[in-house]
Parts: sequence; structure tokens; C-alpha cells
Amino acid sequence: MSEQTPGAGESASAAAESRAVPEAAAHEAERGAAPRRVLVAEDETLIRLDIVEILTGAGYDVVGEADNGERAVELARETEPDLVVMDVKMPIMDGITAAQLIAEERIAPVVMLTAFSQRDLVESAREAGAMAYVVKPFTENDLIPAIEVAMARFDEIRALEDEVTSLADKFETRKLVERAKSLLTTKMGLTEPEAFRWIQKTSMDRRLSMREVAETVVDQMTDSPPYLK
Repeated sequence: MSEQTPGAGESASAAAESRAVPEAAAHEAERGAAPRRVLVAEDETLIRLDIVEILTGAGYDVVGEADNGERAVELARETEPDLVVMDVKMPIMDGITAAQLIAEERIAPVVMLTAFSQRDLVESAREAGAMAYVVKPFTENDLIPAIEVAMARFDEIRALEDEVTSLADKFETRKLVERAKSLLTTKMGLTEPEAFRWIQKTSMDRRLSMREVAETVVDQMTDSPPYLK
């Protein structure tokens, strides 16, 4: 069973959002894009092997495996993966501490793995910067959507951070983009990832900032019919 973290104003479920994200790696390979690179950190060998098998079967490139949090951070710095899948409880350094270090260094989004009995740790994982979590036992249908949503959110946040510098501007831009995304999903039937990609593409095509595009969407769609000129 997979869950998303609700940070950064996201409201849709991981399963719902994942329908808008390409069924990732295999499809990217078909288009000639390099497969997404993933680091797996899990101290239980059998579970780690299962995760690697799921990921490679789905077309991802597993660039490293770690059996403790400290090694996970080292490998993340060395390999710079597109995503880290990491267990919450591991020896030497726990997964939450490792996730926080990886998040602070903006290396990659982190998907946390947790047991039902560890649900009290989910809030700590969110605060550490994890983009999503998956509850054990899980299947490919739980893990892959959570991974895709986590990567989409990480890319979105990074794009916004690249555009603005001050903390106040980041907060205001984020609020405007979230409002614009909400209007696009409600009035145009787009999913949240599709709405963000539309804002991003329009920004590039018209040489406007994403904040300016979001402001236009909010102005037009709050008072106008559900379409954009």
C-alpha cells in the first residue's frame, strides 16, 4: 500500500496522480530516454532483492544497494541517483536521518518503506523530506506509482526553486502555482502533473516566469469560462 506525503500543498493521492505520470522507465526507454537511476537502501536482504527485481523489471536502472543508512548517504552522493528507495529502520544510521541528509543536499527524492507498526514514524519521514512512503508488504503496483509521484514532485519543486531565489518569493510562487494547478484540474480536467507541465511549457513558450503564467491562469479562470486563450 502506498501513500503520498501531503507536503507542499499536494492534495491528490499517489495512486490518482500516478495516472498522469508516464508509466515511467519502460516508456522512457521506448522513447530513447535513459532509464531512471535508483538507489535501494534496505537492511533485509530478501526485501532488498525483491525491490531490485521490481525496479529492473519495470525498466529502472538500480545504480546502488545499501544495507544501512550511512552507506545509503555515501552511495547517494557518489552515484547521484534520480530516486532513493529507503527503509525507515536500518542499522548504523536510520532511514529518517539518512533521508534528511539526502533531502538537505537536494540529491534526489526519497520514497520511504515502512511496516504497519511503524506508521508513527511517517510524520518524522515527512519532516525529513521524504516525498512519499510505501507500507510493507507491498507490490509493484504500490511501489512504482509512489516512485513516479515522488520524482514528479521533486522535479516540480526544483523547477520552482530554480526560478526564484528568496524564501518569500518561493512561498508566494508556490501558492500561486498550486492555485493555478487546482483551477486547471477542476476546469480543464487535467491531472496535477499535467497541469504543472502545462504551466512550465507555457512559461518557456511565452518567455514568462511560472509565477506570471500562474497569475494569468488564476485571473482568467477565476472569472472566465473553463478554457484558456
